[in-house]
Amino acid sequence: MSATAVAASFGGTELGMVLAIVVLLVILVFFAVAETSLNRISRVKAQAIDAATGSKASAALLRLVTTPERFINPVLVTVTVCQTGQAFLTSLLAARLFGATGVAIGFVLNVVVFFVLSEAMPKTWAVLRAERAALMTSRLTDAIVSFPPLRAVSRSLIGLTNVLIPGKGLKEGPFVSEQELLGIVGAAAEDEVIEHAERELIESIIEFGDTVAREIMVPRPDLITVGDTATVSDALDVAIGHGFSRLPVTGDEDGDVVGLVHVKELMRLEREGLGSLTVAEQMHAVRFVPENKPVARLMREMQADKFHLAMIVDEYGGIAGLVTLEDCLEELVGEIIDEFDEEEPAVAELEGVGYEIDGGYGVSELNELLDLDISDEDFDTLAGFVFGELEHVPEIGESVQRGDWRFEVIEIEGRRIRRVRVERRPMELTETSETATDSDDDTSVSSTSEPDAVSGVNGDSAAQASSSTSPTGSRSDGDR
Repeated sequence: MSATAVAASFGGTELGMVLAIVVLLVILVFFAVAETSLNRISRVKAQAIDAATGSKASAALLRLVTTPERFINPVLVTVTVCQTGQAFLTSLLAARLFGATGVAIGFVLNVVVFFVLSEAMPKTWAVLRAERAALMTSRLTDAIVSFPPLRAVSRSLIGLTNVLIPGKGLKEGPFVSEQELLGIVGAAAEDEVIEHAERELIESIIEFGDTVAREIMVPRPDLITVGDTATVSDALDVAIGHGFSRLPVTGDEDGDVVGLVHVKELMRLEREGLGSLTVAEQMHAVRFVPENKPVARLMREMQADKFHLAMIVDEYGGIAGLVTLEDCLEELVGEIIDEFDEEEPAVAELEGVGYEIDGGYGVSELNELLDLDISDEDFDTLAGFVFGELEHVPEIGESVQRGDWRFEVIEIEGRRIRRVRVERRPMELTETSETATDSDDDTSVSSTSEPDAVSGVNGDSAAQASSSTSPTGSRSDGDR
């Protein structure tokens, strides 16, 4: 069709359609800017802007970002209606002016021109100037989304969606999962928006809510205790010898924990010449908590009730271990070691060969270190994993294979695995004299030890021995 014919066919109807398309385009540009900028402004930032400016625009912005579900659905409905109307009018106008070829022309205009003008350009500008864009669009957006007919249409369409896809739906608007939040923190650290130490602290805080007492306790074999018939002088010797400020007290009959003594009180009695008194006369009540108690709740109770040590009991009521306030804090800030602590590092790197790891090292931390997927529901520690895979009391030199990593037992105390050497050794290169492969996963078990390599310490004596993983008692600097 020639230009003359197009001009001749362009009348009042066509002019009205062009004006309608332009109006719809302006509306789409506005909502593209509004939606993008509002989604990039957090509630905290909106509160800061409102406090600094005190304008009507900042007040409207704060209302919108405080309840994002209030504006998201009405805006999406409006954008959908405008996009559909604009596409329809553009195709209709092109068909009236150019005939059948106009349909193709309208399609190209919608995909290229209107995408650039109403999507890419305004949203890019809103990303670059989020605060300014949000303030510019907040008042009008607040007024539009408060329009009763629009809200009624939005609720009706959402109701129809819930009928088509039954379920509870999102009652309080959009959510961010824990993994998504951790991903945001990781991306911020990689882009150097936050420092590595800040990233570790944020991740510790997020994971803190999922940690239970069993995961941070000092296990029962590592407990250092005194009997209730021991004298003050004897108990003081034990406390000073191990560097503890509190000691659990056990009964003579079954060895169950019956109380707690404070070393400061024992020192006072010793100086007053009362060292011959028994511990039973000086002990205090001790708090017992279940092993699955969340650490966050336990720490709040310690702060509120002013106690620094609690005994952990299992589902059968037996003593599983001990936890202190310091253990809870270390979950947030990492290991707290002072000048009196003499602890072997939990993980020692072996110059490119692998690692030497403490048996009490947590499975979740092990997965992060070696990029494995060992279930932390079946095992809490590295020693538990090795023990479970071997299915018998190990001997020094026995090993298991998981993926490309070989775990070899190198130190045993009684029946406990103390240290494990972990080396990267692909399974196809692992040649052993006896190999048993589990058909359910990629873990294999091998034995290369001699019978006389087993440690001769029996389990009962080991239960009273000190450990490289902070044996009992409370090791509080303030009470030392």
